[in-house]
Formats: sequence, structure tokens, C-alpha cells
Amino acid sequence: MQAEMNIGMLGHVDHGKTTLTKSLTGKWTDTHSEEIKRGISIRLGYADAFIYQCAKDDLLTTEAKCPKCGAKTKVLRKLSIVDAPGHETLMTTVISATSILDGVLFLIAANEPCPQPQTTEHLLVLNSTGIKNIIVVQTKIDLVTKEKALENYKQIKQFLKGSAAENAPVIPVSANAGLNIDALLKAINEVMKPAKHDEKAELRMYVSRSFDVNRPGTEIKELSGGVLGGSIVQGVLKIGDEIEIMPGISRKEGAKPASVLCTVKMLMEETEKLESARPGGLVAIGTTLDPSLTKSDALVGSVVGRKGEVPEPVDTLNVKYALLERADMQNMPLREAEPVVVNVHTSTGVGVVAKLAKGIATIKLKKPTVVYKDMHVAISRKVGQRWRLSAWGKVV
Repeated sequence: MQAEMNIGMLGHVDHGKTTLTKSLTGKWTDTHSEEIKRGISIRLGYADAFIYQCAKDDLLTTEAKCPKCGAKTKVLRKLSIVDAPGHETLMTTVISATSILDGVLFLIAANEPCPQPQTTEHLLVLNSTGIKNIIVVQTKIDLVTKEKALENYKQIKQFLKGSAAENAPVIPVSANAGLNIDALLKAINEVMKPAKHDEKAELRMYVSRSFDVNRPGTEIKELSGGVLGGSIVQGVLKIGDEIEIMPGISRKEGAKPASVLCTVKMLMEETEKLESARPGGLVAIGTTLDPSLTKSDALVGSVVGRKGEVPEPVDTLNVKYALLERADMQNMPLREAEPVVVNVHTSTGVGVVAKLAKGIATIKLKKPTVVYKDMHVAISRKVGQRWRLSAWGKVV
């Protein structure tokens, strides 16, 4: 059973995204050593969530047995959860994540005034991406009084006025105590509707993770090929298919990257093996690639397709853009020769504004990437010591 859609966790740092992910999936997604040491999410975390329904009272739960009557439940839906970082220095990771999201749980903690800095920044991302499936989750409800929770609720509603999340339901929960999770599951089931995907279209997958699954010291004959993780946005992929990865890898320092061809040896979603994979959910592709090419997310930002069907990578982008209105900083018009960070699908790259004319920015990228016409592009500029989201546009 493949997941129907990808649902992202957005919100300010320490507002409970990883804790709620564990409550919904049973998995703690902060597994990287630096994440454990610092107590924050740094990379995108993935886990699958099953929504079960009790036949007796229609209660929705994350358990295979009904917590109310003990009866066996049936699987209603399977969803992939993407836990995005909340820290201000990791905004480009968040922006990249939105390219593979079908819906968002927007977390706002009840024990802090709303909005916090990254609550505002993540809402900017939501407003710009056009994601329609949104649920606001008021977390840490167990840490405040009823009066404080209601006051925070009013702050949330005021903050969301005029935004993409203005009419989204607000569900109060305590993820640690498991309170009101059934109400959240009900809201997810009602609000999160999977999009229709064209399975007959050319294969296209955006790579958001890549890794080497072999343990140090593994014998050469027992080595597994490199693994690509991400989402198929159109088409179908099967075991045995030959795929092309673009822009690929650079054989020499400073050389242009060359595409990579390999064969699909295995398809997985979390711990489930698949014979074929289609749009919806996050999948991992076991390949015939040398695992050294995929380790440490080396191929993140790549596009996977069939041989000859992926567009040639480009190092110059023409973006029809609009500056974002930001209350927390003076967002001046872009300038020629200004350095910028560009997010397009799961690719994050550094570039320079080469030309500005009639609302179109020509950006010269340091490294080439694959783009499609009308694809969303986010532009961040340096303000002080940080990159801040400043403009949003489309490839022309």
C-alpha cells in the first residue's frame, strides 16, 4: 500500500513538529547525530502515518486496535509525513520541502505569543506555494490554562487573516499526552484530499534525500547500490526500469556535471517493498549506482526520469518574480550583481542576479539544475548574516 500524499510539518522551532510526527507515526525522525545533540531538526525527516477506523464507533486512531473498545480497526488511509526544520538558519530546507508537499500541518504552540519569527516566515512560504490543504495545529495545549489557550487561539485567528490558512481548521492537541489526536485525524481525513496525478505522463521524480545504506566494513560482494529518496510527481516507476539522473555528477573538479544512468533494483516506502511506485508519498529507490555517489545527500536536488526525457540542466534562469511584503525587514528591489539563493523543486543553489528587466530576473547559477517552464522559484537574499526569503516567482 503506497501513501496517497505527502503532508509537511511547518512551524517555529520547538513548536512540536517532531513530537507530533512521532504521535502520528510512532517514529522519532531526529536521528542525525547533530540533531540529537542540539535537540532540533536539521534535515527533512520522513515517516509513514496510517489512519485506522474502528468499525464499531467510527473513531479514527493511529492504532491497529481501537483505544476505546479494543476492537480491531481497518486501515483507512496511508500518508507520508515530512518533518521540516523550524530553525531560522534552515529556511532553504523548508522551502525545498514544499515542492513535494500535497498538504501542511501548520503548528503553533499555545505556550508562546503568536506569531513567533519562523511562524511568520513559514506562513510566507505557505502563501507563496499555493498549497491548499492546510490544518493549523495548536500544540502544547497541556502546558497552559483554558484562558491562556483561548487567548492564544484568538492570536492565531488574527495572525492568519488574509493568508492561505485563514479558513483552515484550528485543532488544539497535546502530542506528548496524546490528547485530541483523534480530532486531528478526523480533520486530516476531511481536509487532506489527494490530487489527481497523470500516471501515463513521462516519469518525473524530485530527489530530496540520497544515501549509502551499507555499514562500514561491508564486503564488496555484499554491498548494496546507492539509494535515492523523494517523490514521484508524474508517471510510474517499476523494478527493472532504467532511469536517468540529472544534472548528475562532475567527474572532475570544476567540470560540468554529466547525467547518470542506472537500473532500479528495489522500491520501498518506509519498510514496505513495492513492485511499482506512482505519485503520492515518499519512496526510496535502490539502484545499481556506486553507493559513494549517493552518500550524505550528494544527489539532493536531482531530477529522475527515463533516458532522454529529462531536460538538459541549465545554469541561467529567467524568473518572473514578485517581491514579498515583509513586516520584519526592509525588502528592497533586487539589484544586478546581487548574490541570491535560489530554490527550485528540491534543488537549492547559489546564484547572482545577472540582469533585471520588466519584472524578470535573469539569475546565473553557480551549479546547473534541471527546470521546467512555469516551475515555482523562491529567491532568498542576504540580510545581515542570514539568507531571508525575499521573492517568489515562476520560470519563464
